[in-house]
Amino acid sequence: MIKNILLIFIGGGLGSVCRYLISEIIYLKKFDFPYPTFIANLLGCFLIGLALGWSIKNSEFNSSLLILFTVGFCGGFTTFSSFSQEGLTLINNNQLFYFFSYLLLSITIGILFVYMGVKISKYL
Repeated sequence: MIKNILLIFIGGGLGSVCRYLISEIIYLKKFDFPYPTFIANLLGCFLIGLALGWSIKNSEFNSSLLILFTVGFCGGFTTFSSFSQEGLTLINNNQLFYFFSYLLLSITIGILFVYMGVKISKYL
């Protein structure tokens, strides 16, 4: 149990730093649409799909690595709280088109990316 907590701690820290670096890309800050969180969440969906698909395909896949990467890294990299806060900001700024686009695209493409990650992992 302690080992898993440490793995999640390390992976979560790395994932959070990577998300922060994405948010610091200046080009993405020029838009009203919350691209940094959108990109991090979709990339995280794809990565967790790859990891889950890989672990299903390869029964010898180390469960510690799976915990480190999925719960830790992907959990720290993706963020529902930022997604929710940015959605509320869009509503408060009366940017309803961006809000509904963000909501629908995040959910539908996120699920699609997990699915694609699982499918692509079969070829790795």
